[in-house]
Amino acid sequence: MTTTSSHAYAKLAKTAGLKPETMRQIVKKVVKVESTTGNYHTRNRKSGAYGRYQIMPKTARAYAKKLRIPYSKWKLPKNQDRIFEAIMADNIRSLKRNGLKVNAFSIYGTHQQGAGGFKAIMKNKKLSKKLERNLRHNLPKRLSKVPRHKLKLAWVNYWKKKFS
Repeated sequence: MTTTSSHAYAKLAKTAGLKPETMRQIVKKVVKVESTTGNYHTRNRKSGAYGRYQIMPKTARAYAKKLRIPYSKWKLPKNQDRIFEAIMADNIRSLKRNGLKVNAFSIYGTHQQGAGGFKAIMKNKKLSKKLERNLRHNLPKRLSKVPRHKLKLAWVNYWKKKFS
């Protein structure tokens, strides 16, 4: 998020029940994991995710419509920031609605797996083929080969450690 985003941090922090500085640090970690350098033009060739926050085009389309941003302009830095802020706010509300703790790990987990996927992981629901594939793709090679029954735990432990 840009320097004009201190208001956005405060708003997100209030929604999450966190301090604005804590929220700023969480967003900084998310950006570091997603695009390493924070480049607004980074593209993941494998998934198709784009930009500083690695937003999937399908998600961008839905949020661009919701925020009344022309889809053709969603890749502009200011629009990526707006879309990311809206995604984060929705994810935080989802975490609270589902009785899950709001922290760096859970915020990133919902960003990476989607609110439904993260809920399924944390509420110990049966893994769908799609969710299994997503978990494996978001683990280092050595961990992505674990048996299916150990996959959720491997994913949770790996990302909790990264975001602690």
